[in-house]
Amino acid sequence: MKLLNFAIIKITICLVLGVILGFYININPTLILTISCSLFFLSLVIHFLTKQRIKQPMFLGVLILTLSCSLGVMSVSFHDHHNFQNHYTKSILNKPDSLLTVKFRVREVLKAGNYYNKYIIDILETNNKIVTGKCLLNVAIDTINKRLNVDEIYFTKTELKELIPPLNPHQFDYKNYLSKKNIFNQIFTDNSKLLSLDKTKHTLFGFAALLREKINIKLNLFDFEESELAIINALLLGQRQDISKDIYNSYTQAGVIHILAVSGLHVGIILMLLNFLFKPLNYFKNGNYLKLIIIVLILWSYAVIAGLSASVVRAVTMFTAVAIGMHLKRQTYVYNTLAISVFFLLLIKPMFLFDVGFQLSYLAVFAIVVIQPMLEKSWTFKNKIAHFFWKIFTVTLAAQFGIIPISLYYFHQFPGLFFISNLVIIPCLGMILGFGILVIFLSLINLLPDFLADTFGCIISLMNAFVSWVSSHEAFLIKDISFSLPQVLISYLILTALILWFKNKTYKNLTFLLVLILLSQSYFIFNKTNLPSNEFIIFHKSRYSIIGLKTNRELHLYHNLNAIENEKLITDYKIGEHINNIKTDSLKDFYFINKRMLLVIDSLNIYNTKTFRPNIILLRNSPKLNLKRVIDSIKPELIISDGSNYKSYQDRWAKTCENKKIPFHQTSKKGSFQIKY
Repeated sequence: MKLLNFAIIKITICLVLGVILGFYININPTLILTISCSLFFLSLVIHFLTKQRIKQPMFLGVLILTLSCSLGVMSVSFHDHHNFQNHYTKSILNKPDSLLTVKFRVREVLKAGNYYNKYIIDILETNNKIVTGKCLLNVAIDTINKRLNVDEIYFTKTELKELIPPLNPHQFDYKNYLSKKNIFNQIFTDNSKLLSLDKTKHTLFGFAALLREKINIKLNLFDFEESELAIINALLLGQRQDISKDIYNSYTQAGVIHILAVSGLHVGIILMLLNFLFKPLNYFKNGNYLKLIIIVLILWSYAVIAGLSASVVRAVTMFTAVAIGMHLKRQTYVYNTLAISVFFLLLIKPMFLFDVGFQLSYLAVFAIVVIQPMLEKSWTFKNKIAHFFWKIFTVTLAAQFGIIPISLYYFHQFPGLFFISNLVIIPCLGMILGFGILVIFLSLINLLPDFLADTFGCIISLMNAFVSWVSSHEAFLIKDISFSLPQVLISYLILTALILWFKNKTYKNLTFLLVLILLSQSYFIFNKTNLPSNEFIIFHKSRYSIIGLKTNRELHLYHNLNAIENEKLITDYKIGEHINNIKTDSLKDFYFINKRMLLVIDSLNIYNTKTFRPNIILLRNSPKLNLKRVIDSIKPELIISDGSNYKSYQDRWAKTCENKKIPFHQTSKKGSFQIKY
């Protein structure tokens, strides 16, 4: 491909491969540093020895690409907090779940759960020893005390608990998600156990949080509705914590959730506004340099205010390069700009590569750059207004082509009306952002008139209403789509082949496209004919019992829920296992699992095993029984306790099984119980 002729793109691809390699293979930081330094000096020596040549040797290019790959590995290793000598986990290795005195600073406020306010904190000390590291803090929701603020420092005596892995198959792995952010433990506490030590702001995050708080205090003086304020915070300040679940789902189902994350679209509009605002500086001596410095500083200040999320950092990095290109009066080649921003971002924050928003942003931008011009040229309009909307439509369509495979893989749904919502909202987004910046600025200097605030609130409400109307047409929302990683890779290969074919209709490109289509069909046929193994599963569900029997692609569920159709854990299992049909029934007393028998003992504690001998016992709904006597009489191979039992009962049963040397599977700790056959 001609695209790969650009050195920075090759180097960036190798860096990405290095980050992936470093993530999956743990390499000693000293070793990879030695390798990287050796490669660097060897490349330098070869360059000086051969710089007189017209053409550099291929070996030098290979060395530089290998160096880039090693830099990716080194970046991961150096940013892995497990490798930090003073990380707090080093002090609790031999003391899991023991009480510690912890001093911490609040780093970030997260969206609250049903029972806890959630924060990311920097641990400063444990047992009076200075340490580093991030942790998840869960503070019980209290209507009396206010929520904690960024940069406030607290002292508490608590346990550092392990993050809980998913307890059912194919559920979202929150533990893995946080580990990529170097968060490995969590704290559960309440406000009464927190002692405030210092309220002085120390970091940029604290000053940014203070500014956001001040903006919200000013906006609260006007008649903005709660939903309007939530959208304003998301659109302009990059904070989505206050968006309700209903509004968030509406934007997701309408296919416009991307506008609620500050990204390239927002930063690009801000750059154009700043470029216009500071244009008069060009008339002064060295004014263009001053203009560039001011614009770059404002862009990065905005990134800090917006919380330095992956999407905003990526966007600001890319548009910083664009601003420099505009200053140099050179046409910035967009592929190189994208590659440069990826390269520096992954050097500084390698785990951004595994951030879903980061992946979606780059794929969308890349697709717009490559595909949109081809789509726009396919149909021309003489009318300027019609051509404008056609251009918006092709931008939206191109972006969707770029993100559909990976969206299906992560979210398992496709909004059929995405083009309608984007066609209406995207042309108005520039006006909304410009209006919003003006509203915030005037509110901060106490010059915001009521009619201006009311007008802006009305615009936000109209946008919410329109998105809600689009999302209400559920017939156009395709849900529960099973899409595997191999299908994602094949889809992008086919998309690449199609682009190559449309740009250059050669025999070679056509052959490449047809081979990929055959590969896709072969994979589809293989999945259809290669039936999965049968499985017996006891799901974990707090206060309830759910048992599943999977035969090929059919799932038979036995449960005591009022309704199971919209149960998230079942939906996740259905998608992950490619289930075509689900049948439901009430719970039974016995289950036969490939020549093994499972006996269910519930709260009635009625069972008769004189004529048979079960291999496995399932305890559910907290039966009052003498487990020692049950074990002596039945002699089971295994005892299982699901989520419907009291914790005190389960603790007692666990001790009994330990004394009797019988395996005990507690789903609330070990997750669902599965037998494949």
